[in-house]
Amino acid sequence: MTLQNLVCIADLSDADISTLLNRADSFAEAQPRRGDLGAHPETCVQLLFYEDSTRTRTSFESAAARLGYSTCLVTASGSSVAKGESLRDTVMTLQASVEPNVLVLRHPENLAPAHVASAPWCTTAVVNAGDGINEHPTQALLDALTLQRHFGVRRLDGVHIVIVGDIVRSRVARSNVALLPRLGAQVTVVAPQEMLPDDIQSWGVTAVTDLDDVIADVDVVMMLRIQKERMASATSLDLGQFHNSYGLTDIRASRMRATSVVMHPGPMNRGVEIADDVADGPRSLIVQQVRNGVWLRMAVLESLAGAHG
Repeated sequence: MTLQNLVCIADLSDADISTLLNRADSFAEAQPRRGDLGAHPETCVQLLFYEDSTRTRTSFESAAARLGYSTCLVTASGSSVAKGESLRDTVMTLQASVEPNVLVLRHPENLAPAHVASAPWCTTAVVNAGDGINEHPTQALLDALTLQRHFGVRRLDGVHIVIVGDIVRSRVARSNVALLPRLGAQVTVVAPQEMLPDDIQSWGVTAVTDLDDVIADVDVVMMLRIQKERMASATSLDLGQFHNSYGLTDIRASRMRATSVVMHPGPMNRGVEIADDVADGPRSLIVQQVRNGVWLRMAVLESLAGAHG
């Protein structure tokens, strides 16, 4: 691979996607523990998180540990960022003091990781761990890995996937829409009109506003949470009405094909976009997504650390 950074799905060629997914699949088969691959403390992964995270942050930490890499975690609330330090100065400070091979960056501003990766003062590989409402490329890749492993295929030709919820504010939706059709999947997004982006026609996927019209004809239902923290005002939002119209309830799930599966990138708002029995039921791949996130992020870190070793 010639990959130098991973800030968006467009950074990846089809060959890159195949290589990363195949390598992640090999990690999933072997399930290496900490120490199994030897110790490489000279290879350092810098985690710089300006937003809260559980799954993404811990899976990158676990991925680095299983590769034998050292890690350094900095959060905005516990660093000079809280005192007004700029992103540039923070990154340059970490490059001078930690000398990381890979910088994993989560930031509330769209394109912040791309700006860092392209800056002349950036000397490390950059991974986008989520930027505003723009993209979350490793989430899309781990979702693809989860589906490949569940269905036992390398491509997703003919697999119909619906992504349901707050599409307009979802970086997960954007990255999955950019990735999954390249693997052959048919993608439909479902949301109330106010949660669909104005430029949805340019996304190249089908957009509908009635979940009940499509629920019986899909292979995968990927639920998204409502991102109230990114709304100008969430006080008028009727969560009960949203649940009734767009929530994956027990009744809606019963109308799905017997072979259909359920996904969610987390965190889940149970009782809003998904019912407990569905989230924890036999058709749920949600826990598998979390596990596969470790293997996928191992593949990404290994590739980028090698390019910047």
